[in-house]
Amino acid sequence: MRALAKLAPAPGLEMIEAPVPEPGPTDVLIRVKRTSICGTDVHIHQWDSWAQQTIKPPMIIGHEFVGEVVAKGDQVVEVDVGDLVDGEGHITCGQCRNCHAGRRHLCNDTKGVGVNRDGAFADYLCIPATNVVKVDPDIPLDVLSCFDPLGNATHAALQWDLVGEDVLITGAGPIGCMAAAIARKSAARHVVITDVNPDRLAIADSMGAITTVDVRNASLADVQKSLGMKEGFDIGLEMSGNPVALRDMIANMAHGGRISLLGIMPGEAAIDWNKVVFNMLTLRGIYGREIYETWYKMTALIQAGLDISPVISHRLNCTDFAYGFELMASGKSGKIILDWEEGG
Repeated sequence: MRALAKLAPAPGLEMIEAPVPEPGPTDVLIRVKRTSICGTDVHIHQWDSWAQQTIKPPMIIGHEFVGEVVAKGDQVVEVDVGDLVDGEGHITCGQCRNCHAGRRHLCNDTKGVGVNRDGAFADYLCIPATNVVKVDPDIPLDVLSCFDPLGNATHAALQWDLVGEDVLITGAGPIGCMAAAIARKSAARHVVITDVNPDRLAIADSMGAITTVDVRNASLADVQKSLGMKEGFDIGLEMSGNPVALRDMIANMAHGGRISLLGIMPGEAAIDWNKVVFNMLTLRGIYGREIYETWYKMTALIQAGLDISPVISHRLNCTDFAYGFELMASGKSGKIILDWEEGG
């Protein structure tokens, strides 16, 4: 089969021929239809410090996908051959306290598909049946291939009751734009998203009913005045991983405001803790998806009319992966879909 792999500890990826994996008794073999490129994949491609510490070549990468079940182990009863499926990319140990309590998203021994084991950028993917999620075939394949990052946005946004609230999102990358759309769908009053990248702000603007702010040209205090806000933002969704953006968010929160932290900060990101304490702010770290409640909620949101298609900016054949990674690294794209059916 074709597979996109990191073969050596150096920048770059290669399309290789690899053996089709054999499913074990509790595994499912999936014929991949679409994948989407994630920021994590870009880190692996560039071989930055995080990738050097985390990835052990040779390894097939990728974790955002949709495909069809073509084989399964003899102990698998949850899915059938022919089912259209996504996959939860966090494979948990099943043995720790949180796994035993049904809190798999809090497992302290998680293995990432395409990070710690072979991934989905291939014609076929084999994962445990417990990580396979049957999906609604009426949802477009391109959208289904983005369910992993949509789950990040859903998990972060729906930590809080958004109805009637003023929401600030820092970082207009694909996940930030998805979170903005979720906030609007969840009846937030004002949804403001900030960035310094005009291309990404344009994508956010296309999501509808969202106030986009280039923080190089406008302050959040001025934005609040223009919207008639008097006490600050009720909900913050930090998606940028930028310490300056986080400090700006904290300075513009209402007393008792609640913040989800999804962006990955540098090791030491200083903030004014007095503002957190005296304004009684709640900060909550978010990682991945809540297994499987998030999958249920984001599916219901899409079925109820949530439209994330404006976030998808490019659709390419998988053989054009190099161009896709170049686009992602440039910051001039949204989600990039790779098609594994054409020519496969």
